[in-house]
Order: sequence, then C-alpha cells, then structure tokens
Amino acid sequence: MAHAALLLLISSTVFVGPAVSFYGASMTFMPGNRYPDGTVEMHFYYRESGKLPCDPQASWVCDSGDCGVLTYAEPDITDQDRSGQILWCQSERHMTTNVSGEEPFTLRGSGCCWANNVNDVHEWMLRSLVDTGRRSDTRTTNRSPVSATIPNIRVPQNCFQSLHLLVYDPDGDDVRCKCQSCHRHPNILLDEDSCTLSSNGTLDLGLHVFEFTLEDYPASNITLMNGDGISFRNPYNQTASANPAPLSQVPLQFGVEIQTPVHSCEPGVIRPSFLTPTPLHGDVQHAAVGCVHTITIRAQSLGHSTFDFQVSGPWNMSKTLRNASQGITEATLTWTPQESDLHHHVPVCFAAETIQSQSEMRCIVIAVAKLRVLSGEAEVFCEDNSISIAVSKASLKGIDQNWLQLRDPTCSLTSNDTHILGTMSLNTCGTRMEDSGDFLVFKNEINSFEDPNKVITRRSQVKIGFSCQYPKVASVSNHYTNKKSDYIFTESSFGTFSYSFDIFTNNNFSSWVDPSLYPLEINLMDMLYMGIAAHSALPEVRIFVESCRATPDDNPYSALFYDIIKEGCIMDDTVEVYPSDPRTYDFGIHAFKFTGGYNEVYITCSVILCAEGNSNSRCAQGCLREPSHKRRRDVSKETARHYIKQGPFRVVRQTQHSAAASENGGSLHVRAGTGVFAGLFIISIAVLVGLLVYKAKKTRAPDRMYLMSNF
Repeated sequence: MAHAALLLLISSTVFVGPAVSFYGASMTFMPGNRYPDGTVEMHFYYRESGKLPCDPQASWVCDSGDCGVLTYAEPDITDQDRSGQILWCQSERHMTTNVSGEEPFTLRGSGCCWANNVNDVHEWMLRSLVDTGRRSDTRTTNRSPVSATIPNIRVPQNCFQSLHLLVYDPDGDDVRCKCQSCHRHPNILLDEDSCTLSSNGTLDLGLHVFEFTLEDYPASNITLMNGDGISFRNPYNQTASANPAPLSQVPLQFGVEIQTPVHSCEPGVIRPSFLTPTPLHGDVQHAAVGCVHTITIRAQSLGHSTFDFQVSGPWNMSKTLRNASQGITEATLTWTPQESDLHHHVPVCFAAETIQSQSEMRCIVIAVAKLRVLSGEAEVFCEDNSISIAVSKASLKGIDQNWLQLRDPTCSLTSNDTHILGTMSLNTCGTRMEDSGDFLVFKNEINSFEDPNKVITRRSQVKIGFSCQYPKVASVSNHYTNKKSDYIFTESSFGTFSYSFDIFTNNNFSSWVDPSLYPLEINLMDMLYMGIAAHSALPEVRIFVESCRATPDDNPYSALFYDIIKEGCIMDDTVEVYPSDPRTYDFGIHAFKFTGGYNEVYITCSVILCAEGNSNSRCAQGCLREPSHKRRRDVSKETARHYIKQGPFRVVRQTQHSAAASENGGSLHVRAGTGVFAGLFIISIAVLVGLLVYKAKKTRAPDRMYLMSNF
C-alpha cells in the first residue's frame, strides 16, 4: 500500500525544466481531521520565490515513510515586483495528504537553479519531516514552526548589521535554526536560538544564498503516540553527548542581495524606517473566519520615495498604498480568513521599497480562530514612567480574573467591583518598546490562559492589547536625558527590586555626579567612574553585569557600537573594576568618542540578580569567552536579564588633549550641558527599557585609536 501511494505521489507531481530563477522557499504544516480509523489529515503551505513566471518549481516526492497521496491546489501569486523591472514574484500552494499516522514521514522537493549568486550555488533541495503522533502535552499532532521571508531581500553593503528571521511555534516549542550552507559565508554569524544572521566583516556584492532548516523541540519531556507505539521527545541540550530528535523539520531558504554602499545607513534617510502603528517583528495578531483583518504599515524615507511594500502573506491578502507628507507612505493590508484557514498560523513578512534601497524586514503571525477574540472595554492611563489599565468587567461577562495575565505572568492583576486593574512601569511585566521613528511606543497585553491539564475549556479567549506612546525629539544632540532614575522590576521569586546606574566623581565611589549636569561634557582619556547597584529586600543576593555596550546615540540597536563588557568578559583594556560588595559593580573606563563626527556616547548594560551560593547561576559562571547554548533559567535562583542605561557623555572639543583625571583616582572634570529640556524626562525611561534581548556581533579587539578622532 505504501509503495502504491508513493507511485501515485510521484506521478502526481509536476516537473518544471531548469530555469535560473529560484530565490527561496518556505513551508509550514498543521494537522487537520483525525478520523476514527487513525488516519490523520495534514495540511502543507508552501511559498516559493523566483523570477516571473510565478509557477512553483518544486517537484515534491515522498522521501521516506508513508506519505499518503499529496493533493495540490493551484498555486496563487502572493506578491510580485512593481518596479517595472519584473524582477521577482512569490506564489503560495496549499497541499494536503491523509496518512495512517503509524510512523514519521518526510517530503522532499528539489530543482534547479538558484538565481546567479556569489557562491555559484545551482541546485536546491527542500525537506520536511512530519510526525503525526499525538503529543502528550497538547493531546494533538505536532504543528511545525512558522516562518517566511519576503521574496527579494536587499541590503546596502555598508549597512548589513543583522537579519532577524521569524521563528514562531504554535505549540510553544523551542525552535532552532540550522544552516549548513552558512559556512559558505565566512563573514556571517548565525545565532541558532534567535534565528538571527549577523556580520563580522564585509560581504561581497551580489546575491548570497542561505538554506535553513527549522527544528522544534519541546520545552519539557513529552511522548508521542503513534498507533500502538510510544516515542519520547526531550528538550534540546547542546551539551549532551547525543542531541535529541526534533519534533519536525521544515525548510526556510532565501537570498540576500548585497548592493552597492550608500552614504547613510541611518533609518529614514536612504533606507526607509517604519513608523507607528507598524507591527513589531514577531507580533502575533488574531483574526476570525469571515471577518476582515487589517494591518497598517507606515514607512518614511527622506532620500527616495517609497513606491511599494514587499509582502509575503496569504494569496488573497490585498494591499493599498497611500502617500502622505514628509516622505511617509502607508500601506493597508486586508485579509478575510476563510473556513479553510481555521486554526492556521499565517506568517506575514513585509518591507518598504525604494528604487535605491529597502527597509528592514519585519514578520508577524496571524492566528485564525472561529470567532473574534474578546477585547473588552478598557481605559489606559499613560504616566511619565508607568502604564495603568482598567478593564470593565461588564465587557467581559463570564470571564474569571484568575484566568487573565499580563505578558509577564509573574506580574499580578487586581480588581475592584467594576474593573480589572493593572499597573506597571515602562520596563517591567513584559512591556515592549518600539522605536517607531516618530513615537516611542510601549506595548503590553492582557491574555487569557488555560489549565494545561485540561482537554476542553468553556471560557472565551481574551486578548486586550494596550499601549502608550510618547513623542520623540527631532535631534538627539539637542535633547536632555535625565539619567538619575532607578529601574524597578518585580519577579515572583525575588519580589520587587531595583537597580541604579550612577557616575561618580572619583574612585572612592562616594560622590555621584549631579543629574543637573547632564549631558556630561568630558575630555578624551578622562577616567569615567561608574557604579551599578542592586537594591533588594532579600538578604543574600548578588549582581552580575553581563554586558555593557556603547553607542553614539540612544538606540542600543545602532549599527555602530562598541562592546565594553560582553558575556561577562571585559573587552576594553582600559576598564578597571574596583572591589565592592556583592550587590554593587564599580568600574572605570577611559573616555572615548566614536569616529565619524559623533559627539555623544551612551552606555547600555544588561544585569542579572542571583541568589548567593548557587553554583549553576549565570552569576557564578562569570566570563564566557565562548557562550554556551541556550540555558534554561532557574527563576528561583536568578532573575531575567534587565537593561539599564547611562549617558549621554559629550566630548569637549579641544586643540590639545589634557587629562582631567589622574591614574591614581583624580577627580572627574565635567561641565554642564546646554539645551536642557526637563519635559523630556520620559526619553531616559523610553530608550533604556522594554528592550528585547539582543545578541552582540563579534567585534575586533579594542582599539582606542579606532574610537577616538583628532580635533
């Protein structure tokens, strides 16, 4: 029977002759019906990018196991080049098969040829591993990781910093990205945990081909029931002698076109930058069958007008464009999910297009349900350093407050007779910040959750997104950042604790610099004395400074940065750490500035609080020259990583350098900056909190002459 199904499958595939036009592909799958005889219906969603004409080239065959008979729907175009050059297009094809569910199976697609590329790669192969066994944790068949890319990714040669790919798993599994082809790019680094590509050198001009495999692993030990057999699946452990088998494998292949350099990599100048209310990368939105779902994307480019937005989404998603003033272009994406989309997690990726360049790529996921998710009626109160929300109980009839939580479930919601209440600072409870270009937006959400041990529920799903936005000033060099502020956090095992980040006048660390003197004006080679302190009611805790990064502006994601401390290791040879108690980290560094006309320096540090005496905590690990695999955090022994910021420091222009602080701890000479705007207090909070965990790229050894310029 399996051999007959295989012959039917092979005979039903369509072969397309060789064509130099392949730009990449992605696949996701999800289970459908499970019939009484044990047969499982599987749905595959395959996207392929290439040059016109837009017919998929993949000839999918059964590679192993019982694949059933794969049924193809006609391919539909999702998006195509509108520059007039007919450069690219993307199509989507829905495929189904019914399988016995007795054993895993693999599908394989292959063809020729990749578009002309710098590594002269010709043939391509796609492979998907499917296991239809019933999971012990979700009580259903595993769903694959969800990912996609836009058809044509373009980056100027001098602007390639990092490429964040979408990695989302509907079952909440850990997803790892494997890329055997990445060795062909000697100046590319891959973070398998976050699926992020970064560069540690210059990439050659032309198309660079990347062939990824996405694998998902359960967060805890589970079993899979296949027929009468049981197999075990364990979390991924890179240090183990034998790695566990993944739950599934799906392909993600794409090309990155490295184009000629441009005179400015600053977002919004040559390369378009996204503005509010464009969704954040990795956002999950909810849609209902038969209801119109709308996504608004805004981008600004002062150098060249945005003529289009590349979109990788479902085939029946429509797009309309509208031009506004000041180089702003807006796209409205509308999509009405059909019954066949029910329970599907649909990836949508997009980027703004100009003739000369392209914005960053962002990707989101749309989860399709039968009915609309309850949103409730809520009031949001935006304060200088906190957000409060009050949700009307009348709008959530039948909803128990005990089954609602913020993005960070360790933060509590309260209630009175009429409302469900929540208050959080801008850097706690899972609040995320988006630097939208025109505003700084802080987002959080209230969600419902279910008992993981229950198969059914009688509660409606609740999702209440809320945000506060604060206007930004136009010029970084003219605004005032009030640095004297504590960073307050709450975690279940540590209660409420805070950090302070101060500048001191000398190495006694007894007198800190008055905030009214900010931004500090200093001389090159002055010794800056900084102290980070943890404040906690717990008696035995210690602080660990995992990283400190300098940037020339208040954006820690800046393409130009310098690592002072990385993975607990001191990277700058002028840093001196002074003895202190376990809750304090005091250090000094010789003052510097960035080359290229930058006058200011900001320093962002990531810190962790640990329980004393725990040999397995991040604090006990200390400096890691070669960071290990993703480490599961013990919430009872250490906190999450938190980010705090200091600055700006402004270097005084001078004709001849003169040291203002001696090596034996002389006083730091500072001058009061001008243009102080007290009303912009929120900027200091905004730019240094709610940050996502970033992975710093590998840098060369510290070279002060690289950082400092002559006046």
